[in-house]
Amino acid sequence: MTSRLLSVPDISCGHCKDSIEGAVAPLEGVETVEVAIDERTVAINFNGSDETFSAVVDAIEAQGYEVAEEPLVLSFRERRDTP
Repeated sequence: MTSRLLSVPDISCGHCKDSIEGAVAPLEGVETVEVAIDERTVAINFNGSDETFSAVVDAIEAQGYEVAEEPLVLSFRERRDTP
């Protein structure tokens, strides 16, 4: 699982949150999506493929929101072998 935190500066309300989450959640390879209105961010957990990440960005932009060029947090992989 890969996690990324995206900056989406135009997020300002509940409609923005619902619109983005509704567009991203059903995408293949997306495990979770959570929009933080006050922080203007979108947190995603997904399968780690470049195709899925591109689909997420495209879905957000199709809703009318620009995604900042660089993720706020670099991706990381969960270690499943730790207790």
